Amino acid sequence: MIIILTSKFSKSCFQKSKPNYHIIMKVAVIGANGQLGSDICKVYKEKGNTVHALNHNKLDITNRNSCMEMIKGINPELLINTAAMHKVELCEQFPVKAFKVNGLGARNLAVISDELSIPLVHFSTDYVFDGGKQLPYVESDITLPINIYGNTKLSGEMFIRNIAKRYFIVRVSGLYGQSPCRGKGGLNFVKLMLKLAEEKKEIRVVDDEILSPTYTFDIAQQLVELTRTEKYGLYHMVSQGSCTWFEFAAQIFNLTKTNIKLNVARSGEFPTKVPRPKYSVLDNLNLANHGLDIMPDWSTSLQNYLNDYY
Repeated sequence: MIIILTSKFSKSCFQKSKPNYHIIMKVAVIGANGQLGSDICKVYKEKGNTVHALNHNKLDITNRNSCMEMIKGINPELLINTAAMHKVELCEQFPVKAFKVNGLGARNLAVISDELSIPLVHFSTDYVFDGGKQLPYVESDITLPINIYGNTKLSGEMFIRNIAKRYFIVRVSGLYGQSPCRGKGGLNFVKLMLKLAEEKKEIRVVDDEILSPTYTFDIAQQLVELTRTEKYGLYHMVSQGSCTWFEFAAQIFNLTKTNIKLNVARSGEFPTKVPRPKYSVLDNLNLANHGLDIMPDWSTSLQNYLNDYY
């Protein structure tokens, strides 16, 4: 492992008064072709790390023996898992499969992490909470999932916390990035809104769900900062602040100067088959307590994303 000291930063919004220490290491990223995984691979490579991108066709986390063989062959110094069954409706329809991937898959990686003594990063979700608090959730808050997806992701957290000795469990919310989101038909919310604006004269968006929209590039930058420490544990990693889906859409159109009629959707206009938390705002308390929180405000992140890709 090599440590490099540099005075340069990759993005102005992450500039700090202290120098940036880069730890160069060999990293294995599971789910590397996903929305989050692709940005993690990109940022770790930019920092000079050797990155092994492991897609589903290369590695199935539900098969512990093949996982062990693959990871042992790579012999990484850090193992990052972004793979999950995260389409909420499918989890509800196929709960056993969801548990196999989100729960037992995480358990497999925890066992491998422990046996090979490799630190594990595992991504979880705001859906481990029921949304009833109406204040930003901190890591120590009691979990109470209200759907199968949230329950299976929470089981994965529990397996890791009880098996692995060195782990970072990272809860995220409201993700958007450049790479296609396979769980949402290839479109994140930003891309969907801009696409609909080209096709329709009017768009209706709900305003009764509150979240912290988070750019995957920001998570990747924050993760590099976290994983160069040995401050293992459970973390929330989202943009600062919060908004409704309606407010998020309004800001997308405002920043892109898109001329579209945007209205609040009527209550029950878009019924869902699966219950979802109405309040999904997370507080990066543990990052802040360690002096590591560099996540920007959600509106700043949205502007950066639009500047990068539009």
